[in-house]
Amino acid sequence: MRIGLILPGFSASEEDWCIPTILNLIRELARYHEIYVFTLRYPHFSGGYQVYGARVQAFGGGVTAGLHRFPLLGRALAQIMSQARRRPFDMFHGLWADEPGFLAATAGRLLGRPTVVSLLGGELVGLPDIGYGHQLSRINRRLIQIALRGAVWITTGSTYIHRLAQLHVSADRLISIPLGVDLELFHPEANPIHHLPLVEGEFKLLHVASLAPVKDQATLLHAFALVARQIPQSHLHIVGEGGLWSHLKGLARALGIRDYVTFHGAAPHDHLPAYYCAADLCVLSSRHESQAMVTLEAAACARVTVGTAVGILPDLGPAGRTTPVGDAPALAEAIMDLVGNPTQRVELGHLARGLVEAKYSLGHTVETLLALYADLARGE
Repeated sequence: MRIGLILPGFSASEEDWCIPTILNLIRELARYHEIYVFTLRYPHFSGGYQVYGARVQAFGGGVTAGLHRFPLLGRALAQIMSQARRRPFDMFHGLWADEPGFLAATAGRLLGRPTVVSLLGGELVGLPDIGYGHQLSRINRRLIQIALRGAVWITTGSTYIHRLAQLHVSADRLISIPLGVDLELFHPEANPIHHLPLVEGEFKLLHVASLAPVKDQATLLHAFALVARQIPQSHLHIVGEGGLWSHLKGLARALGIRDYVTFHGAAPHDHLPAYYCAADLCVLSSRHESQAMVTLEAAACARVTVGTAVGILPDLGPAGRTTPVGDAPALAEAIMDLVGNPTQRVELGHLARGLVEAKYSLGHTVETLLALYADLARGE
C-alpha cells in the first residue's frame, strides 16, 4: 500500500532523532508499505529526501502562526494532491490532530481515501494559566474538529486521553494504539557506567522532560524539597532543556535544595537508557501528557515511575504510582514510600518491564497499525 503520513516535524536524516518514537515507527512501517511523509514545520527547509526508505517532503514552516499558517497548509495540500495524481494513496494518517489531522482528513475527503488521525499532544486540552493546549485557539479548535469528523479511526495512546476524546467523538471510532518503545535500545542491561550520567546521591531520582510549564517541574522541586529534608542522601537529576532553565535553577536555590539537584541539560536519545538504568526511581510531574514516552522508556529499563495521573502512567497499574496533578506533598509521599522499599522497587521494575514487552513495544504498535491499515484497505 501507499500511505501518506502527515506530521508537524520529522527527522532531517537518519541521524536526526527529532521525534525519536516517530522516527522508529516510520522506519518499521517502511519495511512493509510505501510510506510518504509530509512534514510541515521541521526540518527548516523545503524539499524532498529519504529516511529509512520513506520518501519525505518538507515544507519548512518553522514557527509560522496565526492566519499566516494557512498558506503553509495550502502548499502542503497542493503537494499531497500532486503526489496523489502521480500515484494514488491508499490512505492518509495524520499524526497529531491539529494541522496534520486537518490535512489528512481534507485530502482523504477530496480523494475518497480513508483517514486515520492520532491524538498525540495537547489537542484536546486548554490550560490558560500556562498558555498550553490547542483548545485555547479558535483556529486550532476548528482544525481539530475537521480532523476528528473526517477520520475513520482516531487513535489514542492512553486511557487518560481516550476519555478526553470521548467528549469530542463517539467511542466506536476510537481505538487504543499507544506509541511503542524500542526494546532493543531501552532495556535493563543498558550500561549506566558507560556515560557516567548520574553520579551524585546515594538514592538517585530521575526526571526526563523538556523544561516547560506543562511539565510542571516547579511542583517536582517543591516535592523534592520535602523528600530531601527526610532523606538527605537523595539527589534529583533533571535531564532536559527549555525556557524554564534559569527559573527552575533559581527555584531550587530558593528552596534550599540547589546542592541536591543536578540539571544535566539535553541528552542524546541513545544515551537515555544509561540514565534510566543509573536511577533508583523516575518521576513525572506533568499537568498533561497524551502518553508520556519517558514512562515507557523507564519501564523498559525496569525502572518504576512515580508521578501525576496523566498519560500512560495510570495504565501501568501497580507497576507505577500516581498522584494528583500539582500536589507536591502527595508526590513527595509517594517517592518516600518507594525510597524505603528497595525490594518492592525491584519487583515493580520487573513488572513494568513485563508490561512493556507484552503491550507497549514498538513491535506491538507496528503490528496493530498494520492490521488497522489492512482493515481500512478492505473497507472494514
